Formats: sequence, C-alpha cells, structure tokens
Amino acid sequence: MNPIVEVTDLHKRFGKEVVALDGVDLAIPIGGVFALLGPNGAGKTTLIRVLATLLNPDSGTARISGIDVATNPSAVRSKIGLAGQYAAVDDYLTGAENLEMVGRLYGLTAREAKRRSSEILDLFGLADVAGRYAKTYSGGMRRRLDLAASLVGRPALLILDEPTTGIDPANRREVWCMVQQLVADGTTVLLTTQYLEEADRLADRIAVIDHGRIISEGTSDELKARTGGTVLTIGLAETDRETAARVLETATADGDGLLLPAPGGYTDLRTALDALDAHDIHPTAVALRQPTLDDAFLELTDHRPATDRAEN
Repeated sequence: MNPIVEVTDLHKRFGKEVVALDGVDLAIPIGGVFALLGPNGAGKTTLIRVLATLLNPDSGTARISGIDVATNPSAVRSKIGLAGQYAAVDDYLTGAENLEMVGRLYGLTAREAKRRSSEILDLFGLADVAGRYAKTYSGGMRRRLDLAASLVGRPALLILDEPTTGIDPANRREVWCMVQQLVADGTTVLLTTQYLEEADRLADRIAVIDHGRIISEGTSDELKARTGGTVLTIGLAETDRETAARVLETATADGDGLLLPAPGGYTDLRTALDALDAHDIHPTAVALRQPTLDDAFLELTDHRPATDRAEN
C-alpha cells in the first residue's frame, strides 16, 4: 500500500544562513498516528507548512495521497485537515456557525454544512454549547472546536501541530481520547508535539528531526532501545555533583543528580557506587529503570542545555 505522505530530498532555506530543511526523506503509512519530534528550530514547523501547502520547498518533492503539494495545492487541501498550535476559531460566531463556515469553504451546500456541523459537534461533546459564541468557550472547549473544524472536510490526513499546547492535563487527555477515536474511524494523523508523553501514548511510529534532517525513525520502544537499554539514576547533594560527573564519565545531569547508561543492570550499578564511594561521595537516591522517550530524544538530538551535561 502506498504511503499517504511521501517526502523525498526536501530542501528549504530562509536567506543565506538558515537551512530549515536539509534533504528530508519521509514516508508515512496510511492509518494510525505518526509523530514528528524535534528540538526548537529543528525544521518541524517548516515541514508541516510545506505539507499543508502554506510554503513551497526550494527543491525535492512532497506528496499527499500521491498529489504533489507544490504543483497541485488545491487538490492537496481537499485531502487534509490542519489544527495548528493555537485554536483558530472566530470568537464572534457560535460553535455551530464556525463549523458551518468551514463547511461552506470546503464547497458544501448550506444544508450539508449544517448537517456536518451537527455531526461533529456531537462527536466532540460540544452539541450542548453549539449555540454559544466561541468567545465564551473555555480553553479546552476552544481546542476541541478547532479540532472539530479540521474534520469538516472528512480529511484523509489530519495534521495536528502541537494540538495540546496551553491546555491543562485533563483537557489534554480528552484530546488524546479524541485522536484515538479518529484513528479508530480511519483517519491518519500526523502529530507534532513538545510533550514526549503524548507521542509515547499516541504514536504508532515516530520520526525525530534535527538540523533539518530526519535522524531516526521507529516505534517508541525501538527509539528507547537505541539509548542502550537500562539506565541508572543517582541522586546527589549539590556539593557532590561536579565531582561525581567527573568520576562517572558517561553520566549526564538529570535533575538533582546524574543519569548514565547501565546495560549491565546491577553490575553497572555496583561499579558506579564503588567508584563514587572511592571518592567519598554518598548518593541520596539510586534507581535502575528502563529508558523513557525523553531519554531517547535527548540521546538522539544531544539537546540538553550545556549546564545539564556532565563534564569529562
């Protein structure tokens, strides 16, 4: 089966200095959630804007459902829905009117737009407030309305660009449930997010972009495995951290202590504790655990702040 998104050797530069995309290759299968992760400035937003036909690449190709985004953007727009980082709703229209307006822009008749609006408002739990002006909605309700608007045209691909930015944890989990329901109903979702827990929870596959290139791709478990397996966390008094970082050369800063790979499990833990004990350093807490997606992300991108890296 052909992928719903095909990106080949995509390049985009802003001026002479900024290389936003530097030969991106990507294939997103039909169905499920595909997450795109990367540090700030890595190229995520530029890639999303190209796929959403908001920006033309300098070279390379990007196709959605086999349609080139640069040469036939109108056809691409009929295949996609887009919800950006901030809810793009009209405060002075009701919830129903917002969706009906989007429906008319998609070419639906007034009757079709009204019917489609009613269906989606019910799906997103907004039927009871459909007649209220959007300016009276809470932040979570506005986000749901924005997501609802992105589905009016029945898109084959739904692009969610940091969809839960700025909303509280309870509403974030509501959005997660909605995304899972959309996937169950056959929608393919391309997700960018700053919340790695969100990608871990929702994504079937994840691609990591950095410096305008895809540097790794796989399932969440596959990316975690690339950190080397089990990790050791060691809590330390502030006065001991600098010395401990020199003693444990493979360690990196982790909150109030250090984090280091421990593929040997208990053997590596015993070695680390013996090394610290030889320098009269006594940890405040010690734990062996499996790596998280956060660990994998930091390992792949090496984007810990300089003050958070252990000095060798």
